[in-house]
Amino acid sequence: MIIRSPFVRPSGLRTALHAFSREEKLYTMMRILLFLATNLAVLVIASITLKLLGVDRFTGQNYGSLLVFCAVFGFAGSLVSLFISKWMAKMSTGTEVISQPRTRHEQWLLQTVEELSREAGIKMPEVGIFPAYEANAFATGWNKNDALVAVSQGLLERFSPDEVKAVLAHEIGHVANGDMVTLALIQGVVNTFVMFFARIFGNFVDKAILKNEDGPGIGYFVATIFAELVLGILASIIVMWFSRRREFRADAAGAHLAGTGAMIAALQRLRSEQGVPVQMPDTLNAFGINGGLKHGLAGLLMSHPPLEDRIEALRASAR
Repeated sequence: MIIRSPFVRPSGLRTALHAFSREEKLYTMMRILLFLATNLAVLVIASITLKLLGVDRFTGQNYGSLLVFCAVFGFAGSLVSLFISKWMAKMSTGTEVISQPRTRHEQWLLQTVEELSREAGIKMPEVGIFPAYEANAFATGWNKNDALVAVSQGLLERFSPDEVKAVLAHEIGHVANGDMVTLALIQGVVNTFVMFFARIFGNFVDKAILKNEDGPGIGYFVATIFAELVLGILASIIVMWFSRRREFRADAAGAHLAGTGAMIAALQRLRSEQGVPVQMPDTLNAFGINGGLKHGLAGLLMSHPPLEDRIEALRASAR
């Protein structure tokens, strides 16, 4: 299973946000290193356990080499996606970054993001608007000091200033908490697990069950693909679980920065607009503020908790 990286530490505003001081930089770096080292240790232990059980005698595999191969390819995709995330988000949504405000609304948007960023202790991100009637917003970027926060035209037109500020505070919370980096690391780990165990299963079926001695056969490829599909679904459940947890933390950040009442009002407004067609690209759904319509089994694969759960969590924290 994936070893979860620690949540932000409780102490007033730091329940939701990391102050970006020298100590916090060190803490964040240590958290990432500990997260990677712990998950690498889990993979190494799994590899050693398989060897001690003698599974390698049936598959003829070198698990050390396989582990390195899977880790390289497992992390490569998620890290590349992280580093080009801003560019991809701008291209896929048509986001126009505000470099020089042309209207009083754009000026207010820049000033509000600057104020929230200063309170959160991060460098001001790029600010943009994307053309969509849907009320939504997202934050992305490869680190908290090189991020992008964008809101839809529909959100700016239909939400009150306090509600827009709460949405922006929620997105700033994602940036300050380093959610984009942590999500990429988790995705890299689960990719590694899926590739590693799928190939072990494929080799086991090919060598031990089908008794193929002439190199990888059709049994290997069929079994590997089947295992990747099954393990991929389980891995998605893990990633989406973390994604839902980070939404609660970002809501808490928005409440601290913009006020609990404003954050609740923004979520209630989003709930009232759930009939509006979704225009956010699938690749950015996990980074938007809107989403989370289902409970039960279907909810396990949702990147966002249901809005009513998020509203109730904020109300409970204010009691």
